[in-house]
Amino acid sequence: MSTSESASDPTKMITLVSSDGESFEVEGSVVMGSQAIKHMIEDDCANNAIPLPNVQSKELARAVEYLKIHRAEEGGKDVKKKFDDEFLKGMSHGDLFALMQAANYLDIKGLLDLTCQKTADMIKDMSPEEVREIFSIENDFTPEEEKAIRDENAWAFD
Repeated sequence: MSTSESASDPTKMITLVSSDGESFEVEGSVVMGSQAIKHMIEDDCANNAIPLPNVQSKELARAVEYLKIHRAEEGGKDVKKKFDDEFLKGMSHGDLFALMQAANYLDIKGLLDLTCQKTADMIKDMSPEEVREIFSIENDFTPEEEKAIRDENAWAFD
């Protein structure tokens, strides 16, 4: 039985392999929440296991947890909303960004939206200097160039 046939049966297990070699056995109905994995299965690009070279096991475990909750029939929107509210609490910036990259690579729109919103909420009241520090962005403007930009766009710095 090919992987695409097994994925059409929601109770069949699909093996996902993270970049650091950890294997995850996940129900077919759950992995179909990732558009990237869904396309790999539909295109019959996966044999016994699906390698995910851009996703570490820590982020893959979180993505699978997210998919399980969001693919579940029971509980409805309230359970999913409560899960989303708690899911990212206390996560370090590095872990949040790694999960965001995993969500993007795996094409899990809801998780990507959730991590992006958390990031936006986190930086909304920060100065440009603080944002540069968090994202490790080097300021390549001279003080004169930066002053000119701030003067031209004073409305953005109120």
